[in-house]
Amino acid sequence: MATAQAAKSARTVVITGVPDGLLHNDVMTDILMIHFQMSKNNGGDVEEVMYPTRRKGVAYVTFEDQEVVENVLKKDEHRLEDKRLSRYYLLKVTRYCENVFSSVTSVLDMSIFKDQFVLEDLIQEIKKKSTALSFGPLQSNGHISVQGSFPAIKLLRDFLLLKAKSLSEKDKREASKSHQRPRRRLQQQRLTTETSNFVDGADGEKQVVVLDTDIYHYMKYFFSRTFLVNDNVVISDVTDGDITTVYIKNIGNRSDAGQVLKVKEKIENQSIKLHNTLRKERIYFQEHTRGEKQRYKWACENLKPHYPHVLIIPYDTHIDVVGNPAEIFEFTKKVSSEIQSLFQTR
Repeated sequence: MATAQAAKSARTVVITGVPDGLLHNDVMTDILMIHFQMSKNNGGDVEEVMYPTRRKGVAYVTFEDQEVVENVLKKDEHRLEDKRLSRYYLLKVTRYCENVFSSVTSVLDMSIFKDQFVLEDLIQEIKKKSTALSFGPLQSNGHISVQGSFPAIKLLRDFLLLKAKSLSEKDKREASKSHQRPRRRLQQQRLTTETSNFVDGADGEKQVVVLDTDIYHYMKYFFSRTFLVNDNVVISDVTDGDITTVYIKNIGNRSDAGQVLKVKEKIENQSIKLHNTLRKERIYFQEHTRGEKQRYKWACENLKPHYPHVLIIPYDTHIDVVGNPAEIFEFTKKVSSEIQSLFQTR
């Protein structure tokens, strides 16, 4: 059964940009099936089209042959055209098995740099270096929202930590010369906290690991031993949306400082493995009523024993489901079926 599931997920692509609400769902499903069967679209025999899904404008197309997936992905542009549509629509086609932790949002506190840089100029410099990221407006308090792939955001945060570290060391040198307290006071915000830990980490007594929040939850639930430490090491965490920062601190003898580095390396290695293999699906609530949330909770809990490696994370507006692609594909599909059957019996 596991082999069949894996084969199906490998034969499936995710379609975004499907025009929503224009036609009956059955008609749109038929249009999508025709599009991906046509040779001019590099298509082939379609086993199944899942539409609508819990994500607006998103469909799943499963082919009978995995080779068709590769051919469809090679096509530069997919134009959804049909006489039943008033115009064509551009579709985005991605591999279902691709990592879904590809877009995360993080809020960075840039205020710690305001005494040394014009923040607007610093942001422009960062934008030129981080072209893969999308930046929101710089707020009056020095905060800025950044969106993009987790690895790209992690690189940016590491760059800022190094920059903050160099400023902190410069302050220490100036303070040593003048025998006065440094003029800059690092504010008690997220990035500043990370900077403090990173700087102290030079001797191995403190270290910081920045993780995708979903991967962190998955690690805590299924790989809790990764965070097992002796009495001389303390681990704490701060979650800010899609990003979770893990702080590892040595509270014992300096001779135990190497243990902190080992723990950091263990966490990083495990997170990299999971980042390359996990996928996340999001199930949105439509009615946002207590009854709807209870039905979804019941459906997820009812199916969970059959999918032991799936992590369910409930929120007020949706449920995130994290796991390997094959299991996630089947799990979300069966949750949808369970919900539909519950509505039919009401």
